[in-house]
Amino acid sequence: MEKEPHKDKRLVWRGLILVIMALVLAAVLISFRKYFHRSTSSEADANQVVDKYANALSIAMQFFDVQKSGKLVNNKIAWRGDSALGDGSEVNLDLSRGMYDAGDHVKFGFPMAFTATVLSWAILEYGNHMNMVNELDNAHESLKWITDFLINAHPSENVLYIQVGDPELDHTCWERPEAMTGKRPLTQVNASYPGTDVAAESAAAMAAASLVFKSIDSAYSGTLLNHAKQLFKFADSYRGSYSISIPGVQDFYNSTGFVDELLWAAAWLYHATGEKSYLTYVSTNGNAFANWGNPSWFSWENKLAGVQVLLSRVNFFSSKEDISTEESLSLQSYRQTAEIFLCGLLPESPMATSQRTADGLVWVNQWNPFQYTVASSFLAVVYSDYMLSSQTSNLYCSGKLYEPTELRSFAVSQLDYILGNNPMEMSYLVGYGSRYPQQVHHRGASIPVNANSNCSDGFKWLHTRHPNPNVAVGALVGGPSLSDTYMDSRNNISQSEPTTYNSALIVGLISALITSSSQVESFVKN
Repeated sequence: MEKEPHKDKRLVWRGLILVIMALVLAAVLISFRKYFHRSTSSEADANQVVDKYANALSIAMQFFDVQKSGKLVNNKIAWRGDSALGDGSEVNLDLSRGMYDAGDHVKFGFPMAFTATVLSWAILEYGNHMNMVNELDNAHESLKWITDFLINAHPSENVLYIQVGDPELDHTCWERPEAMTGKRPLTQVNASYPGTDVAAESAAAMAAASLVFKSIDSAYSGTLLNHAKQLFKFADSYRGSYSISIPGVQDFYNSTGFVDELLWAAAWLYHATGEKSYLTYVSTNGNAFANWGNPSWFSWENKLAGVQVLLSRVNFFSSKEDISTEESLSLQSYRQTAEIFLCGLLPESPMATSQRTADGLVWVNQWNPFQYTVASSFLAVVYSDYMLSSQTSNLYCSGKLYEPTELRSFAVSQLDYILGNNPMEMSYLVGYGSRYPQQVHHRGASIPVNANSNCSDGFKWLHTRHPNPNVAVGALVGGPSLSDTYMDSRNNISQSEPTTYNSALIVGLISALITSSSQVESFVKN
């Protein structure tokens, strides 16, 4: 029997329609799978730890343990022991804790407080990253070791002990801290001998740390905040540089001014309290103190770039209803100056600074050059994350636009240089990689634990050409010369001496870059 021709055509069309529908459905499924895979991959990438940075962070964090003074608790450094247990005893204070600033054994309050402020900032911004690699508890412990000292060093509202030990006397010795027998006199600032810079920096440290400990130990956080408020009032009421009140400090941690510390402390107190009086302070004093439009390098001595980035956070995230017109204009000026500074860091920017080595390392000063490198890089990545979190697309640099990822790339380039991608093909972070400095300028590291030497005859360990018998794990040395070269010698102090404030800065930098996530989450947005 013959088939009906129309029926055959209908069957063909039905078949074609079914094939087309199947193809469309397959395309939709493939597209969905690709989208889903892309979404989950992005989420995975955002939380993926960069192994080399995780390793670097665990190493860098250990230098705080190397530098601890006092009765050591859960000591993690085999060649370190208790030291300076009697510090403060002559005035019935326990000043045994705190940290030695570098390779010697004086406790300098000014850079120590800065160390605490920066470490607090790092924890507040990137504590979640630290936690991913089990370093957050160590960061808290190291911070508290300093803030315990600062609390005890502030026995009354207008008295702050800012130094333990005599630097001149200390530098006549080369000995392990555990073997110290010399006198350790105390130095204080007070209403008659003011120290606005060091008191305000201590206030900043305690205000920032109060935020860190707020959810961990509310009573301790409250204690820190009370001290911060008192110290700020003392610093502002009795104005004067500690370098003028106490000329003896000028050869070591000389301060060239105190207005930056006043702004720094007020900015941190605003973040810690939310009280408008502190925002009003940075606003009304901005014209006189902030040097708007003229960026400066961030360091233990000059906090202005840090102030500008920290107050940019307020400009990025605060509700406009909470900010007056005058305060808003002031915050814009802080942010604009921060952006001038950041534009200078980007190597392709029309505003790029010439202060860098041929290999691209930001290089400002032959003495401890890495301080400026790491401080700048930390501010760059923090600001980059503020931009991303606030969905700010571009940074304007004299006619050119740059994305926040370019600030992050700059920070990565500087960190990678430090960790070994440099002409010397060595890591400048002691303990990281297979090649790093062997003759770090550090007394405790240079003297064998069982050595029977005293104050004066210990200098043989300074002058020997042998590697240090003890590894100062986590020490970030001063850094290379402008020609990208490094001489590994204990006597080459400007290049080979590590500091705790460098450590706080690099801990912050590594923590920021430890994952590909670029969203700030852990800091309260005022």
